[in-house]
Amino acid sequence: MRSIKYLVPLLTLLLAACATTDVAVRSGTSAGNHAEQLASDGELDAAAQEFLALADGSNGADSAHYRLRAAEVLRETGDLDAAAQAIEAIRRKRLSGDEPLRLDLIDAEVALKRGDAQRASALLAASEESIPPGLRVRVLELRARAAAASGDRFAAARIRAQLDSELGGHDRDTNREQIIETLGALDDASLKARAGSLRPDDSLLPWIEQALRLRGQTLPREVPRPQRPVGTLIPDSSNGMQREGFNEVRQVAVILPLSGQVAGVSQSILDGFFAAYFSDDSGARPLLRTYDAGKTPQDAIAAYQQAVADGAGFVVGPLLREAVGELFRQSLPVRVLALNHPDTGEVPPAGSAEFGLLPDAEGAQAAERMLDLGILQAAIIAADTDWAERATRAFRAQFEARGGTISGEARVREGEFNYRTAILQAAQKIADVSAPEGTGRIAQPGTGIFISMRPQQARLLLPQLKLGGINAPVFATSHVNSGEVNPSLDRDLDGVEFCDATWLFSPVPGRPDRNEISRDLSSASGLGARLFAFGMDAYALLPFMDWLLAHPDTYLDGASGQLAVDSFGRIHRLLAWARFSDGVARPSQGALSPLTVP
Repeated sequence: MRSIKYLVPLLTLLLAACATTDVAVRSGTSAGNHAEQLASDGELDAAAQEFLALADGSNGADSAHYRLRAAEVLRETGDLDAAAQAIEAIRRKRLSGDEPLRLDLIDAEVALKRGDAQRASALLAASEESIPPGLRVRVLELRARAAAASGDRFAAARIRAQLDSELGGHDRDTNREQIIETLGALDDASLKARAGSLRPDDSLLPWIEQALRLRGQTLPREVPRPQRPVGTLIPDSSNGMQREGFNEVRQVAVILPLSGQVAGVSQSILDGFFAAYFSDDSGARPLLRTYDAGKTPQDAIAAYQQAVADGAGFVVGPLLREAVGELFRQSLPVRVLALNHPDTGEVPPAGSAEFGLLPDAEGAQAAERMLDLGILQAAIIAADTDWAERATRAFRAQFEARGGTISGEARVREGEFNYRTAILQAAQKIADVSAPEGTGRIAQPGTGIFISMRPQQARLLLPQLKLGGINAPVFATSHVNSGEVNPSLDRDLDGVEFCDATWLFSPVPGRPDRNEISRDLSSASGLGARLFAFGMDAYALLPFMDWLLAHPDTYLDGASGQLAVDSFGRIHRLLAWARFSDGVARPSQGALSPLTVP
């Protein structure tokens, strides 16, 4: 017996199953029933021969039906030549129901094998409303193959992106690999140009982003500009008042890694989550349960499944990128607020969202801030780390997309103390070179410096910039801020402006006061303060998630920034801006309301 094997490498078992969807056995024919049973049992060669024998012994519609079934079974064996021979004698007008479309699918597949993409496309041009649900996946997959064979890779990728929501499990993973492979054959310029022409909610956009990310490239980000806060008090049906967008959540599960290298990170997030929970005065606090997400994606999935079995109505977590990506590939009966963004480009299932502290977002917002202040030429000096690299790529993409120019770029390594080479490489072009070194020359108008590094490195860099006579304004990611008030160390950072969580500098309505709670919880101060704010926001988002997903013009005033959700379920943080003065980070003038920036 020949094994069930479909030679085209995508959707092997799924497409074989779809080929026999809605097949009607001719009534009153025990031989027809027997042939179908052989096919169901995997006896494909025997089934095909029996269908052909039935076709030869029948007339009219019965003969056409059995020949089509023989061709479909032969296709499942991978013998498309035999399938093509089987359909040659079919008279199309004798077919009924979905049989004409099934005939076209076999014919289109044969055409693709023979290199005739144009004929395949013509055969697959059925209107969307005329395609039975059981054949939709196969139609889309063949259309994608036909588009790729004709050289239209964007069309092929778009069809596969549409197909993604129809699939699950291994078939979905294989289709996603095909999307990236299809886009990967295009050059960077073509991908960026197409991305720039798409709407922000286009389903193809995340896949182009992923294809570029695999090459170390980044697209400029669409920074949300929502105008309406959620939670505004409005009259309800009983003449009382209710918060607009509020939807009570009754039971919440938090799944975080509670041991291992990131246990400390998880604890800071949990502390913030519970701080927000106990300060919630809505009168509708949910039942909370925590689960250990373990060390592997499989551990996190098991924790999710246990939370669902325990009755959770919303799951917060997991934290590790690999676990988030793997969870998003599952069928999720309960919605999720993931606490990171997957590297593999998956978007959250409908009703779920992803939320994270992304260096990419900080780099892009630093570019927006500098450009809005009239800075059109920038130098980049960053740490030699993955997070700094991501922030830098996002900064460059955003800055150049809006008309800015990068004058130079350099990296500084951990343990390095002399930054002269990096400064010359990155920032010398923005200085007024007419004045000799060390004489206090100033930067050229409209120039600035972007840095992404830890405070220890920035405290070394800033004096060396001044010593080199480069007095350009400096903008940074949140990494430059230690989270502690230490004027004796941070006076070297005076003038540096950076984006960070609002709660670190200013009270946020509905959140505990940082100065008070940090006396009791060490995780609310220092580097953990951002994670603490992040945890508070994860709790605050839950009752408003449905509203935010449905109303992209709204935002939640969060501790980690103003929070808005895009059409893909990705939560964006619009950050506050602060500046070091006398060694203390203070809110920048007018910069704590990022939504007011035009």
